[in-house]
Amino acid sequence: MKSVILLAFLISAAYADVSSFQQFQQQPLYQQQQQQQQYTTEPIPIIRQEQVQNPDGSYKWSYETGNGISAEEQGYVKNQGIPEQEAQVAQGQYQYTAPDGQVIQLQYLADENGFQPQGAHLPTPPPTPRDIQVALDYLATLPPPNPESREYSRN
Repeated sequence: MKSVILLAFLISAAYADVSSFQQFQQQPLYQQQQQQQQYTTEPIPIIRQEQVQNPDGSYKWSYETGNGISAEEQGYVKNQGIPEQEAQVAQGQYQYTAPDGQVIQLQYLADENGFQPQGAHLPTPPPTPRDIQVALDYLATLPPPNPESREYSRN
């Protein structure tokens, strides 16, 4: 009888270990990484901080923390006084160390053309195949189509 109880206990313990492992495997990778990371409640000192706000709308700020995070940005209103052409421009960068030890550095420009980030860690598209680039270059040399001369088939 004792051996049956012991066997049942071992089987239930093994099942519990496997089911908790399966739950862990079914979680998204970012949740698994968050569970594996160790967080500290120790305050991180601000080593340097600067902030300037000018009457014309231009500004500049920067900071650096004791754990290696740094960021800075400057901005201004482009074409100020011309309502149809005014645009806020911001340019800056930030840097930190990722949990895997990789230093992440990102530079950016944000203006009327949107947010334009640059960084070595960002994914990039593969190069355009040569034949497609040749076709695109050829198409760029053609005159623009004349919409009045187009004939549309009507079915």
